[in-house]
Amino acid sequence: YVQKHLQKHGIRVLTGVAAQEVLGDDKVSALKTSAGELSADLVILSVGIRPNTAFLNDTGMEMFKGTILVNEQLQTNLPDIYAIGDCAMVSNRMTHSAQWSPMGSSANLEGRLLAQILNNTPKKYPGVLGTGIVKLPELNCARTGLSEKVARDSGYDVETVMAVVDDKAHYYPDASSFITKLIVDKSTHKILGFQALGSGAVDKMVDIAVTAISLDATIEQCECMDFCYAPPFSTAIHPFVQTVHIMQNKLSHKLISITPAEYLAGKAKDYRVIDAGLVPSIRGAKYVDLAKVNAPIEGIDKDEKLLLVCAKGKRAYFLQNRLRHLGYTNTLSLEGGLFFNDVKVKTTSKLTPEEIKAVKALGFLQDKNTADKFNGRVITRNGKITAQESKVIAEAAEKFGSGEITMTSRLTVEIQGVPYDNIEPLREYLMQNAGLETGGTGSKVRPVVSCKGTTCQYGLIDTFALSEEIHQRFYKGYRDVKLPHKFKIAVGGCPNNCVKPNLNDIGIIGQRVPQIDYAKCRGCKICQPMNRCPMKTLNVVDKKITIDEKHCNHCGLCVNKCPFHCFDNYTDGYRVYIGGRWGKHVKEGQALSKIFTSKEEVLAIVEKAILLFREQGITGERFSDTIERLGFANVEAQLLADDLLSRKQENLKAQKHLVGGATC
Repeated sequence: YVQKHLQKHGIRVLTGVAAQEVLGDDKVSALKTSAGELSADLVILSVGIRPNTAFLNDTGMEMFKGTILVNEQLQTNLPDIYAIGDCAMVSNRMTHSAQWSPMGSSANLEGRLLAQILNNTPKKYPGVLGTGIVKLPELNCARTGLSEKVARDSGYDVETVMAVVDDKAHYYPDASSFITKLIVDKSTHKILGFQALGSGAVDKMVDIAVTAISLDATIEQCECMDFCYAPPFSTAIHPFVQTVHIMQNKLSHKLISITPAEYLAGKAKDYRVIDAGLVPSIRGAKYVDLAKVNAPIEGIDKDEKLLLVCAKGKRAYFLQNRLRHLGYTNTLSLEGGLFFNDVKVKTTSKLTPEEIKAVKALGFLQDKNTADKFNGRVITRNGKITAQESKVIAEAAEKFGSGEITMTSRLTVEIQGVPYDNIEPLREYLMQNAGLETGGTGSKVRPVVSCKGTTCQYGLIDTFALSEEIHQRFYKGYRDVKLPHKFKIAVGGCPNNCVKPNLNDIGIIGQRVPQIDYAKCRGCKICQPMNRCPMKTLNVVDKKITIDEKHCNHCGLCVNKCPFHCFDNYTDGYRVYIGGRWGKHVKEGQALSKIFTSKEEVLAIVEKAILLFREQGITGERFSDTIERLGFANVEAQLLADDLLSRKQENLKAQKHLVGGATC
């Protein structure tokens, strides 16, 4: 669950992969791993800690892997020598086996206790529970006590329950959910371990469990705990107590359920999936409206194996009770519901328009020749992919699609023939193995198109570098910003216009503006720069070279072509076109009057164009329509000023263009 959450935030997670070598000369360029090379500008090694105890190796002190073994009084095996903190191997509070817990919390508690022991206070250190917490993007994760595996390995008769509960009153602003896992001993009902995920105060949930475990509490002792309640802070029955209640129901067989781990292991493979949600949510499953179940359900046999699934698990439990009352004998409720589990049902039913629309937003457009296959667009940062990325895309096409790959008109890689049920596995495979995403649809900034730039003999600017910066700042940075319609950006390295920058909402073209030294011109009968000019804008008049600035496209082919060096100097820059478009109504964009000489100026123009379109465009119209309605001179004046940037936050916060106009 955590790995998928991080992937949704664009973070690639590689487990079981060895880092082998940092590559690069003056600075890092990549990290070589057992899964291939990962390009990088910065490498952070966060590999944990190791006790700094090598100076004790020849002292006779008893140690284990660098940690100092101590007893309940924190004594080592040597007289009058004690050890606490990150260097000390203490014990687990529950199993009493050795446990290393290098935490600042444990170290300080050990320090205070040792001070008392050294002052003849008869105390013992009880050990650690291994409590820990970590903050991830929009997700907090905490745990204490024994994990399920460690509890079983330690000889406990283990029962677990996984529950999704509200973290505060559901109607209160910013209300969210806790995902909790409670681990208990079946025979004694003592709490052994607890884990919690959520965007809210998971530390409060786990700290309650720490208290319960430390006091050897049973779940019965926790079922009526009088915790703080008010809608901003909690639910009327505290979420920790709710988890305890669910465990009580499971132990007493009022709830007969299956855990997510058991579901993944195939324990319910022979069960028919029943969708018990508030609305139908599982394609191919039989939907049962809980409110209408007052008699046996037509088409479902009472002895049939049924897996009941809802959003979080509560409605599935209610349905299970009702079905049991009606004589159904073999039902399982899926713990965590669809909130935590990915439930798929093999089906031949036709896709609904809503299902087609939902995957379109992920970059999967339906192949009109099929009923349930889609072509998925793989997003590249700047039109360029590495050999490793290309390999992963090819593997994904074979595993999840037809084995074919095409290029779209905007130089996007598209995997063909992906069945509907393969879309999420394909997306996970691309992210996990190459950090690649799918997308590029909807009324928002689209992936940037780039030509080869300076890798081409005519290229004047580094289009790859500029396109990657545009990709990061505006495709990814503005990914949640709704616009009146799609907004396309293209970067061309020279006026050859190979990727048609002037047929995009905003197009950037590399320029090389000659700075002619007229004093060096000799008025040659055969002028070399004039012969190289494809636009025929150079002429010799009265034995001096002249240039028609109005028609010069600044291709730079005249530069360094004069044997007398009057064309040696030049200025590199960018020409920006706005309001172009492809499609049914092709329109060439108009160039802004200024030739920009810095990348920062160009990036500012791109951002201002997006902000202007969002602020002043009408839902459903293209940027070219907005420019035509407002007037080119008006739009140019706004783009060359900074007022749009000063209104940026107000603009982005406004509830505008909730539908948009893009259909592809």
